[in-house]
Amino acid sequence: MNSLGFDKPPQQTRVVVAMSGGVDSSVTAALLKEQGYDVVGVTLQLYDYGMAVERKGACCAGQDIYDARTVAERIDIPHYVLDYESKFSQSVMDDFADSYLRGETPIPCVRCNQRVKFRDMLAMARDLGAEALATGHYVRRVAGAHGPELHRAVDAGKDQSYFLFTTTKEQLDFLRFPLGGMNSKTETRALAEKYGLAVADKPDSQDICFVPNGDYASVVAKLRPGGIDPGDIVDEAGNVLGRHDGIIHFTVGQRRGINLTRGGENNEPLYVLRVDAGKRQVVVGPRAALAQQMVRLRDVNWLGHADAVRDVDVTVKLRSAQAPIAARFTRDGDGGVLTLHEPAFGVAPGQAGVIYDGDRVLGGGWIAA
Repeated sequence: MNSLGFDKPPQQTRVVVAMSGGVDSSVTAALLKEQGYDVVGVTLQLYDYGMAVERKGACCAGQDIYDARTVAERIDIPHYVLDYESKFSQSVMDDFADSYLRGETPIPCVRCNQRVKFRDMLAMARDLGAEALATGHYVRRVAGAHGPELHRAVDAGKDQSYFLFTTTKEQLDFLRFPLGGMNSKTETRALAEKYGLAVADKPDSQDICFVPNGDYASVVAKLRPGGIDPGDIVDEAGNVLGRHDGIIHFTVGQRRGINLTRGGENNEPLYVLRVDAGKRQVVVGPRAALAQQMVRLRDVNWLGHADAVRDVDVTVKLRSAQAPIAARFTRDGDGGVLTLHEPAFGVAPGQAGVIYDGDRVLGGGWIAA
């Protein structure tokens, strides 16, 4: 068996590599090329070049497409750029704007993996005669008793499993993640230097690719003109404390930017407790009021064994940067309920609850309430 688990030589195995122009996907392509695989690089143009050229460190921008092509030339593999701008706009950007207008806190990177990279791009890889689609994600695909399993990366600081919870079992059969076993990003950059890749020192992307300088509001305003309206900031009893210039500026658990205090004898800081899109209200209160021990999930994708889905002890991440916390998961139709062993603070609708058994990803769903 070769390094990707196929029972034949690498030279007889075609692999499409999703090349974003960053160091991770570039090293993935170079590593597989060195091992002898028939590697084809594919880069997606996801949005307008005019916006992209001005962005630095953003996925699939104009400079990134150039960098991907340069790497492909360096390692001598065919490289294709595919125009997915319309698909990305409909499947990711529109969903992003609509989620904010519903008072949610969206995760567009998950939607991109779910609706573009691991669906349309995967189908395209099959059309090219590939037997696998490889990406630069820091996550592991592990052979299990009931088929391939999704596990967290060896480097916990780079682990991206939270963003891949929507990956289906069928997709996991076809996907490969060569960097999941890396001990650190330093190791990845050292390989880039070894292969002579110009992107070896390229900074990691920090922002959502289509959100210049992290200004979500301007993007939503452009996508949904007239959809950003002012409203009231109220306390838990409904008393008006002030005004805001749009609910999209607020997310559950937020403290900065409220610019209010309770006044009087109680001057404790105020936090966003919830966002009521229908009333255009931002409800604020003390941190203690953020505590939640029951979280309802919708559209659950389950990767665990079917016999263990109904009522199980698990750990769960409710934010990408949060450490997993202990919980009990009870399946309910297409969704489920997480009962947390200890209260969690800042649980936001629109984010994800990703469920683990140790390092293994059992699945996850979108936080509904």
